[in-house]
Order: sequence, then structure tokens, then C-alpha cells
Amino acid sequence: MAQFFSLHPDNPQPRLVRQAVQIIRDGGLIAFPTDSAYALGGHIGDARLIERIRRIRQVDERHHFTLMCRDLSQIATYARVDNVQFRLLKATTPGSYTFILEATRELPRRILHPKRKTIGLRIPDHPVPCALLEELGEPMLTSTLILPGEAYPLSDPHEIRERLEHELDLILDAGGCGVDLTTVLDLTGSAPVVVRHGKGELARLGLAY
Repeated sequence: MAQFFSLHPDNPQPRLVRQAVQIIRDGGLIAFPTDSAYALGGHIGDARLIERIRRIRQVDERHHFTLMCRDLSQIATYARVDNVQFRLLKATTPGSYTFILEATRELPRRILHPKRKTIGLRIPDHPVPCALLEELGEPMLTSTLILPGEAYPLSDPHEIRERLEHELDLILDAGGCGVDLTTVLDLTGSAPVVVRHGKGELARLGLAY
């Protein structure tokens, strides 16, 4: 049964953040708020965690996982970023954007898209995941908490507990955070491609939709 921590949305309690990060390091699967919607998250290196997320989301190996990173230096460690891409990332992070980039060899193959060898990356703009990432010292493997057959992600931590308490190890309650998805941009080609228009504004990228 999942533990349930109530965090201050603007100043998450350091003691609870440390406890949450220890659960992540121990292989736990958590649900937590972001600047777009609630997400599932855990440790990059845990193979069993990937299968747990796939089971909850009912997605296959072609599902794009996202690495949630603390800053641009972490993105550059795990993805190949040229100067043009870096300028775009710098202009839009932190924020509600997910960028699909070619992964480096630092990442396990099992979390990459099986054919393209790409990974989604984002830098959140919400105090809770920022505190988690700062304490963890490395990115988290994440996926939006949207259940099979549903149009929108779960947004109420109490509903998440009611529906998934036997599937998760920890739920972080910092209040609702909406049901908007991130804007997803594929940066692997010669020009950015909008895969999904979500909360992140395209005007910041000089793009129209």
C-alpha cells in the first residue's frame, strides 16, 4: 500500500523530500505533481520500475519515457545536443515542454525508443519535482499519470490513492496541479516538429500551430 506525504506546494518540507528520495533510490514508484500534470516517477536504473509503469499505463516498448532533469547540464549528459538545440532548450526551460532527443550511451537501452534510440527530456517548473531532483542528484524516469482509456491525467492526489494505492509506493500530495499535458517537440530532425501541442506555448519557440 502506498505511503502518502502531504507537501507544501511552494516550500516542500526537506525531511519529507529526503524520505521520498530514499524511496526512489530503493526502487519505489511514486506519483508526484509537476507544472503540467501528475506524473509517475522512479530511478533510471531499475528495470522492474519500467514494467510497473507500462502495466499501469498499458503501453508497450514504443512508449517514450521522459527523463525529468534538474538543469541543462543533466540534459547534455544524457542526450546529444547541438548549439541550435541548446539555445532552444535554454529559452524554454524550465517549463511545460518535453523534448525528444537522441540519447547518449549513458542511458540504459531498455528506457529508449527501441527503433529510434531517443528519449524525452524535460526540466520542470514546480517546487516539488525540483526539490526531489536536487536531493536525488540525477534525473528521474517519468511518465504522465494518465490511465488507459482516459482522456486526461489524474489530478487529485486522493483519487490517485483511491485508484492506485496498491500499484504505487508513494503519493506526494501538494494539491492539484491541473490536467494539462506538456508540449512535446521532436528535435532529432533539421527543424523542431510539434508532436503534441500542450501547456507549453509555441510562441516561445517561434512556432505556430
